[in-house]
Amino acid sequence: MRRHLPPLNALKAFDAAARHLSVTTAADELCVTQGAVSKQIRQLESALGVGLFERKPNGISLTEAGAQYLPFVSAALDSLDSATEQLQGGKRQRERLLLSVTPSFTSSWLISRIHAFEQQHPHLQVDLITGDGKPNFSGTEVDLAIRCLRPERAGQ
Repeated sequence: MRRHLPPLNALKAFDAAARHLSVTTAADELCVTQGAVSKQIRQLESALGVGLFERKPNGISLTEAGAQYLPFVSAALDSLDSATEQLQGGKRQRERLLLSVTPSFTSSWLISRIHAFEQQHPHLQVDLITGDGKPNFSGTEVDLAIRCLRPERAGQ
């Protein structure tokens, strides 16, 4: 049996935008641009031949068709998510985010917030490298360096 399904990315964009009633928040969740979310939604609406959102000056809202479609899309995505986790033995591969930070920043601000960040972004595992001075990105796998310097020392 051949299935006639819309593209998965379009369904994910619809689901996120519908849950948040915001293209901006959906884009942040999906780590794409607002334009990409809008394009996916337009493609989905075109493929389905029905409008899913009402565009208003102050945001978006679901049409009746969108409100009827959302629970089915959400359930299907949840089912795929659960099946994938089960297939992987409950051990999802997490992407590594390697931060290079100063020891003082780590102890005074960052450590107390890492757990909450990882809860909000379960696909990420935050690892830290501490050190002072100018970060060196060549020859390392550091994704982001955070330094707190006085303006007169920033150029060194």
